[in-house]
Amino acid sequence: MPKVGIIFNDLKPVACQVAKELQEQLTDQGWTVVLETGRGGLLGYSHPERPVCHTPIDHLIPPDFDQEMVFAIVLGGDGTVLSAYRQLAPCGIPLLTVNTGHMGFLTEVYLNQLSEAIDKVLVGDYKVEERTMLTVQLLRGETLIWEALSLNEMVIHREPLTSMCHFEIKIGRHAPVDIAADGLILSTPTGSTAYSLSAGGPVVTPDVPVLQLAPICPHSLASRSLVFSDKEPVSIFPATPNRMVLVVDGNGGCYVLPEDKIQVQKSHYPARFIRLEDPEFFRVLREKLGWGLPHIAKPTSVELP
Repeated sequence: MPKVGIIFNDLKPVACQVAKELQEQLTDQGWTVVLETGRGGLLGYSHPERPVCHTPIDHLIPPDFDQEMVFAIVLGGDGTVLSAYRQLAPCGIPLLTVNTGHMGFLTEVYLNQLSEAIDKVLVGDYKVEERTMLTVQLLRGETLIWEALSLNEMVIHREPLTSMCHFEIKIGRHAPVDIAADGLILSTPTGSTAYSLSAGGPVVTPDVPVLQLAPICPHSLASRSLVFSDKEPVSIFPATPNRMVLVVDGNGGCYVLPEDKIQVQKSHYPARFIRLEDPEFFRVLREKLGWGLPHIAKPTSVELP
């Protein structure tokens, strides 16, 4: 029997209801259905007295989700999608992402389109789009302290009551640079429309093989966003005596001590999106962020009363 997975946000009643209905429907059609919540992909936060909260990347894979699974369905918002890819990207499982949230920037269909979408996917009428993910690792000396997969971005920033920080950054074979800022954002093309966009970074279409580095509130007019090849690994050294915070995809992370090093590189595991039509990124930008909407022309003359 072919196998399909369902990842759902169990905090949303509509997602729970749809997951149950889909399980019954697909089981009746001869599929083995495996259900799991998105909680398994939540990274959690460290505590000041326990700065390490380490879950290895491949330990987030839910039971019975494996390479024999034809595809999986994600029911939730963007947060659930990000969590699902942290869980399933190592298996290479393509995901049909269904929006039961608000923005749904990363989702493929809405609930009212789900029935038609399932019919197409069951007969293989779809394409798979691969998106770059990051492997983020925190090292203390030669010891791996913490790691995570990231679809959007990795952020390192100062704690609220500390001053501006210095970061020494080495990109590939290039000479190290020093940036003074409140923090740094290292993002994928997918993440270019998330936190990086709010920090003044450019929008990058998903098919461009690059990463981008954006400083948060830099203390220099020369410190601006940098776009570079995704083949280049990145090392970040916190050149400051203060403890900092590392966050992945706005979800969870760990504390970074002065002697630590952060290593980031393109992951071997891509995020595999099921697409029912050819991807049209500009349409998504227009619908979700209002990009490129026509301006309303001003009148050429105004009659005074």
